[in-house]
Amino acid sequence: MGRRRALAAGTGLVTGAFLPITGASRTAAAAPARESPLAAAPAYTNPVIWQDFADIDVIRVGGTYYASASTMHYSPGAPVLRSYDLVNWEIAGHSVPTLDFGAKYDLNGGRGYVRGIWASSLAYRPSNRTFYWLGQIDFARTYVYTATAVEGPWSRLTTISTPYYDAGLLVDSDDTLYVAYGNTTISVAQLSRDGRSQVRTQQVFTTPSSVGTLEGARFYKINGQYYIFLTRPANGQYILKSSSGPFGPYTMRQVLLDLRGPIPGGGVPHQGGLARTQSGAWYYMAFVDAYPGGRMPALAPVTWTPDGWPVVQLVNGAWGTSYPSPAVPTPPRQVTPMTGVDTFDGTTLKPRWEWNHNPDNTKWSVDNGLTLRTATVTNDLYWARNTLTHRIQGPASTATVDLDFSAMRDGDRAGLALLRDSSAWIGVKRDGGATRVVMVNGLTMDGNWNTTGTGTEVASAPVPGGRIRLRASADIRPGTSRPGTFSYSTDGTAFTRLGPAFSMGNDWRFFMGYRFALFNHATQALGGAVRVTRFELSTP
Repeated sequence: MGRRRALAAGTGLVTGAFLPITGASRTAAAAPARESPLAAAPAYTNPVIWQDFADIDVIRVGGTYYASASTMHYSPGAPVLRSYDLVNWEIAGHSVPTLDFGAKYDLNGGRGYVRGIWASSLAYRPSNRTFYWLGQIDFARTYVYTATAVEGPWSRLTTISTPYYDAGLLVDSDDTLYVAYGNTTISVAQLSRDGRSQVRTQQVFTTPSSVGTLEGARFYKINGQYYIFLTRPANGQYILKSSSGPFGPYTMRQVLLDLRGPIPGGGVPHQGGLARTQSGAWYYMAFVDAYPGGRMPALAPVTWTPDGWPVVQLVNGAWGTSYPSPAVPTPPRQVTPMTGVDTFDGTTLKPRWEWNHNPDNTKWSVDNGLTLRTATVTNDLYWARNTLTHRIQGPASTATVDLDFSAMRDGDRAGLALLRDSSAWIGVKRDGGATRVVMVNGLTMDGNWNTTGTGTEVASAPVPGGRIRLRASADIRPGTSRPGTFSYSTDGTAFTRLGPAFSMGNDWRFFMGYRFALFNHATQALGGAVRVTRFELSTP
């Protein structure tokens, strides 16, 4: 695929002026060009979220900010994040409850790796007090989901035959719905009043060959003018402006190119969304390529030129590692941390969790603990259903899992993985009535996401009883070593290192970053189960 490909270095850095979104409908009155008045405010540090949330769309509804992100083959898809200050975020829910786009998303005769939820759009429609998520799947068609609260329930509103690639949804000031979309050739579609069908679509812009590729559309209306915010993957950002309506004509201005980012060894901040605070200040939330961890959100203030073009505010010629915090009202509460302990209390999973493809819902349950019953007979973790994933917290973090394996059966494998197209894990193998804790590496895929290695056991030790504490540590800072290490404890206190360090891959083409993953699959016959009673994500 050509999308998100790294392009040759451009002609240098240019900063334009940004016109971000007001409220939730992405329309705004013009703000005067000025420096930010927040110099005395406390500072925040980039990345504002050191977890993998890419292709961000961000809106404000009243005093609350919401953001959506890509999740590819993970289910549920399209997480919705919530913040009251643009800096501190929590995961509130998911716009796509299940990836019901074909059997490959169920690991049933096919696999959906690096497909599924790509760059999509989140919007709010004040006229019916409804959130809208819109995205295309498999270059085939576009899906629209709606909810009256981001926590859900989300339901499918419609399917549209036109695949709106990398779409940006605009709720205009007259309540009309428009979509900007495309790769290099940028188009605008108008939807019907109920949002269920396409009324019109028209090409509005062709990217000059000197620029190359533009995609990742975000669509805004500010002071009666229309703006399409576009990314040049993976090193630039451009904006189109029309004074003649949503169908143009549009003029283009470069916003940034080859801008140094806030993560050492990481990429250029690009592709994201714009938001306006209640006090009228503007911010751009982009992502930074920072593999092996993924694509991390970073935030920078924006000002405007007198003629209505946006300017990213830089620090020493770069996207700052720190800026004054946005001046916002006191948050109504603290957001839920993305790290910490989960004891799987209650009967549902918290929104921090996403499955590798759709799960078999008959084979897992939450009831003050997570039970994973074997759902697949396979020797290939990439084919195993009901593998539950959690994002890694950067720059380095550790996952610790309490595992009850007393109900495992011969041939079962259960444990904690560092999961991507090159993977390793620590876990429990039961064979011939004997149980061992093992470290396995060499799980690999090729560039078409077919399995090329099912893993090699490189260390093991016998384990008595039926409980064990497993630990995986991951240093996801871009660099040369990128180590993942594994250890275990049989008494819950003293940990023993198992196996060599695993060097996590940093190729961008899998798009999603490494995740911690809980798994339990059979190699002989179904019927076994494990129970996870505690998961802790901690940082040094």
